[in-house]
Amino acid sequence: WLGLKKIYSITKQGNYLLRIELQDWRGNRRHIEYSFSLGGPSTNFTLQLARMSGSIPNALPEHAELRFSTAEHGGDRAPECPQSHPGGWWHSECEETNLNGIYVTPRSRGRLDRGKGLYWKPKKGRYYLLKSTKIMIHPTDLESF
Repeated sequence: WLGLKKIYSITKQGNYLLRIELQDWRGNRRHIEYSFSLGGPSTNFTLQLARMSGSIPNALPEHAELRFSTAEHGGDRAPECPQSHPGGWWHSECEETNLNGIYVTPRSRGRLDRGKGLYWKPKKGRYYLLKSTKIMIHPTDLESF
């Protein structure tokens, strides 16, 4: 992680896209891109998303204010999520996604462990247990940089 304060200081300079790349345990790679805005520390780094494109179904709510939460600082929409799904994340519901969870291998994928791992779960789709994730940002106007 670069860190939320650093990401905020970068993204407040202009418009950026968020790209999430996911790889499952079978080697399949997928991605999704969002236009996004990130609030500062006074908003608990509130994230707002609008899906642009991608090869995987959306698992994050669009046009909603998602506050970053950790076990020490629960979110207001789903305060129990950081306790049961380790790692800081922008939770709206505990079951949609956690890209900062514990590294769980397929052999340990019992129901209790699965929710603590890295996963992506669209509302009406399959549960993707992940081997690796990348979260990247880039300016929408690349010529100005």
